[in-house]
Amino acid sequence: MAITTKPRIREASRWQIKALVRDWQLYILLVLPMLYFLIFKYVPMLGVIIAFKDYNIFKGILGSSWVGLETFREVFKMQGFYLALRNTFTLNLLDLLVSFPIPILLAILLNELRIQWFKKGAQMVLYLPHFISWVIIGGMAVQLLATNTGIVNSVLKSLNLEAIPFLTEPVYWVFTYLGIGIWQSAGWGTIIYLAALTGINKELYEAADVDGASRIQKIWHITLPGIKPTIIILLIINIGHMASIGFDRPFVLSNPLVTDVSEVISTYVYKIGIQSARYTIATAIGLFQAVVGLIFLLTADYVSRKVNDQGIW
Repeated sequence: MAITTKPRIREASRWQIKALVRDWQLYILLVLPMLYFLIFKYVPMLGVIIAFKDYNIFKGILGSSWVGLETFREVFKMQGFYLALRNTFTLNLLDLLVSFPIPILLAILLNELRIQWFKKGAQMVLYLPHFISWVIIGGMAVQLLATNTGIVNSVLKSLNLEAIPFLTEPVYWVFTYLGIGIWQSAGWGTIIYLAALTGINKELYEAADVDGASRIQKIWHITLPGIKPTIIILLIINIGHMASIGFDRPFVLSNPLVTDVSEVISTYVYKIGIQSARYTIATAIGLFQAVVGLIFLLTADYVSRKVNDQGIW
């Protein structure tokens, strides 16, 4: 066995050396992104041990005493943690159900446009909100949707209609949160699907035209199956993020009147960790969040492989 294996190992090593010499420029280009992930993604993971210590900012991580799982027991007794966890799952689930299909629909609609100048203009208009800071979007939301001073409600009042509490009533706030999120991110999300659409063989559409297929039939039988792998991968990634949520969006749109539905894990960690300086609690919640997200990701990938024989690995 050793006699037959060693020549193969040597041959593989020689092939790898030749590939390294031949493509050395590509390997050098990989150094910077690898350093980025090493410094800003992997090295900070060492801070996870704060969750298992009675962290003291003056003693440092190594000097603080160990408390084991005591911090997690304290976290699971906090009522605010369960409220934030519930809101995180609820808002992410609604985002998945409502916001996830929109980029797919937009990509298909843009792909069907035949007037190039209009298509490019529509793409620019749809992409633009992604580059606007959430702080600015929050200010725009207040100026437009505030109950007493917002432009929308001022117009409604001028028409003798009742003002709509977009930002002050929990139910209305959730719909506002979802709507603003779709406006900000849907156009940018279409880029991936448009790239996937370019990989579909054009001859399939030509054959469908010969067979007399309608535009809807071509979308259903050619376009959607063509981008199905991309949809599945992005769906799995989104499910993996069910336990995590961005900080900017709920923070800038929230206010004390809707805390019961707007308090999420990220804002709760900010209040506990930064404002209250309880770094051990904040780290424990972040670790819990990461573990739950990993479980969701692996479960979604496993189910997808069983059902569609497709996954991210």
